[in-house]
Amino acid sequence: MRRRAVESSSVRSVGWSDGTLELEYVNGYVYQYLDVPQPTFAALMAASSIGAYVNEHIKPYYDFREI
Repeated sequence: MRRRAVESSSVRSVGWSDGTLELEYVNGYVYQYLDVPQPTFAALMAASSIGAYVNEHIKPYYDFREI
């Protein structure tokens, strides 16, 4: 999946395709969050703090896998 770099102290890059949100964290780990709707991805990209948005709106609600 193609990811784009973001300004964040915890997330290095973000990608989204067909409901899969892929996050590369600054520690090098990459996780895919499943069944994430496009409006949620858009809100993430517009958030003033990507890390806070992930912690509040992504991690508690979507299944994930490390890749």
